[in-house]
Amino acid sequence: MTEPYEALTVTTPRVVCRPVLSQRWTDVAFLHWPVEPAAVAPLLPRATRPDVLDGTTYVGLVAFRMEAVAFGRGPALPYLGTFPETNVRLYSVDARGRRGVAFLSMDAARLLPALAGRVAFRLPYRWASMRVGRSGDRLTYTGRRLTRHGPAGYRLTVEVGRPLDEPSDLDMFLTARWGLHAEWHGRTLYLPNDHPAWPLHHARVERLEENLVRAAGVPAPQGPPCSVLYSPGVPALFGVPAAS
Repeated sequence: MTEPYEALTVTTPRVVCRPVLSQRWTDVAFLHWPVEPAAVAPLLPRATRPDVLDGTTYVGLVAFRMEAVAFGRGPALPYLGTFPETNVRLYSVDARGRRGVAFLSMDAARLLPALAGRVAFRLPYRWASMRVGRSGDRLTYTGRRLTRHGPAGYRLTVEVGRPLDEPSDLDMFLTARWGLHAEWHGRTLYLPNDHPAWPLHHARVERLEENLVRAAGVPAPQGPPCSVLYSPGVPALFGVPAAS
């Protein structure tokens, strides 16, 4: 008998032949904390459940630069297609065994893309004042929401270390995701994406002040993140959404 939060399968990358969107994610900082699956199951889209590794699931705070957003394989949108973004996300799996991410919040520094994401795909975008700065191996990410959804923000500084030559099972569980689950007009959609394997680096948190995780409805993290990773980035293509 399947345990309540046993992972069903491992999703492998699918080639997206007819992309609806293309973009690039750069200077990506991945921070993760363990959470009980039962604590976050109500936050996931319907028809999905927490994806787990050894009985545990995770909440992620992921900060990066969004670059070169375009429709299909077309030219990148000037100005509107490049901006800092920071997400709070969980890990989901549907009845067909498709593993993905489920976003609880998506803070973006461009108002029009944030509005478009909310209207077109019902994604939880929030408009925010954000910056990403770099000095040598140190990156600093800052953000503060500008919408009526309440005061929330963060300040994060990470030091990038050596390349991660052999990612662990946990590293792969947290980063090797080729799709997302989202609720759309009473249905749960699966949006596939196609990108190369993440080039990962060890990283260390030098400073972290945030309340985005708690604002997303997840119990406030206790202690430092159990996993801190960095990637210079990957290009990505999003395919046509499909019902879960």
